[in-house]
Order: sequence, then C-alpha cells, then structure tokens
Amino acid sequence: MNEFNHVAKNLQEKKKIVFTALSCKNFHQRMLICKHAFEQGVIPLNPFNLFGYYLYELVDRNLIRNANNNILKKCDELWVYGEISDGVLAEIHMFKKTGKPIKFFDISNLPKEVKEISKEELLFEKKLEKYKNTI
Repeated sequence: MNEFNHVAKNLQEKKKIVFTALSCKNFHQRMLICKHAFEQGVIPLNPFNLFGYYLYELVDRNLIRNANNNILKKCDELWVYGEISDGVLAEIHMFKKTGKPIKFFDISNLPKEVKEISKEELLFEKKLEKYKNTI
C-alpha cells in the first residue's frame, strides 16, 4: 500500500500564534498586517480574515465578538496595529488579564513600513483618549 505524501505534512514547525488587533478603519489593510506578522515568524489570527466584517451581518454581531474573544485568549501574544478603537481597547483589556505579551505597531506607512512603538506613542480615537492610562 502506498503512503500518501504531501508537502504540507512536513511543514509542522511550532510557531507563536498572534492575534492581530486592528480598528475597522484599517480593515482594508488586514492582508498587509498578516504579511507583516508572517514575516516576523509568527502565525497571525486576524479577526477580519476569520469572519469577514461581522460575517457580513449573517449572524448577530455578538456571536462574532464572542468567537473573537475565545480565540484571543488562546493566542500566545496580542499585536495591536494602528489607532486604538473601542473594540481594540476591549481586546487589550481582556488580553492583559492573561499576562501574555502585547506589542503595538504604527501602520501609518503601510505598505512600506510597520514600526513597533511604545504605549506612550499610541494613537486613540478621540472619544477614547481618556483611557490612555488603562493600557
């Protein structure tokens, strides 16, 4: 009997799984964000790639939010790209409780450059600036 063989069977290198958080304003950049994460040697789980934009309204949005939250907690790290929106802020607060690493990235020069930044350099949506000290 012949054993089935495929190149995918040999690609089993263990890598960190990273939740890539981004504002819906940056939805159109999701593939470039995933590209950046792959280039850093991690596996990106991007909520907009997993379920589209709220599964294109086929189900209640809270079902998708719950799914994202479950996936988020299983990831090794949280990488935040771009301006902090209310949804991203909620993800940061939830992930902080895990004690796992959180990184922040400036994507204002995509596709040319993604730059890791400090908490002090973060940009927030105007209505959320009052929460800067909660991160």
